[in-house]
Amino acid sequence: MKNIFLLITLLFVFQSCRSKIPKNLPVKQAKVNLSYAIAVSEKVNHKAWGVLLKKYVDENGFVDYKGFLTSKIELTAYINYLSKNTPDENWDTQEQLAYYINLYNALTVQLILNNYPTSSIKDISKPWSKTVITLNNDDLSLGDIEHKILHKMNEPRIHFAINCASYSCPNLLNEAFTASKLEAQLNKVTDSFINGNKNETKPTNPKLSKIFKWYKKDFKVNGKPDVVAFINQYSNVKIDENARIDYLDYNWNLNEI
Repeated sequence: MKNIFLLITLLFVFQSCRSKIPKNLPVKQAKVNLSYAIAVSEKVNHKAWGVLLKKYVDENGFVDYKGFLTSKIELTAYINYLSKNTPDENWDTQEQLAYYINLYNALTVQLILNNYPTSSIKDISKPWSKTVITLNNDDLSLGDIEHKILHKMNEPRIHFAINCASYSCPNLLNEAFTASKLEAQLNKVTDSFINGNKNETKPTNPKLSKIFKWYKKDFKVNGKPDVVAFINQYSNVKIDENARIDYLDYNWNLNEI
């Protein structure tokens, strides 16, 4: 019994450590509506990332990785720029969100380019757990940015903004996220994902992306987790409240043009 208790205690400590926010990076929670962001001044310039996205990502979110290889220097320069201009306590929530979303997506593209050619991000060793950047002395993996930072910011639409370089992931938006346009951009990617070909929304027995299964506690309406009610805010086809939900297989093939 003592050994079992010790094991449970160690597991609890391990999980607690994993969930901690990086100590040197401020993380603010999002408000319900970020439309007030129109008045925000941009503290970081994401133009360089936007140029790369326009050049190598099509309207359907597919990426020309082979072409992107010719701009690795520009991509690295943008990521280095972000590493030298990190959020502080004076940054508004929407500025932080735009920063971390762009950072995550840029680092994911860089990871693919560093291992290209590859047929899937899952063919790369520990793609979400190895350190990919250091910010303010915090070593961060892609998993850290997603779960220890973005996931803590109380904004469920981030699940449709960050891209894992796979076919079943939400499309990679071919423009940079910015604080001043964040509300509109988050609505755009959410609407696109829910009404696109990665979900089959119908009144009865809808077939949904596993994102809605993996992160179901995040999709809240009136403060309570409710996947159907959340989807119905955006879906062109409303799902019945008591519909049986099935989940589609997740395709991890590279989202390559």
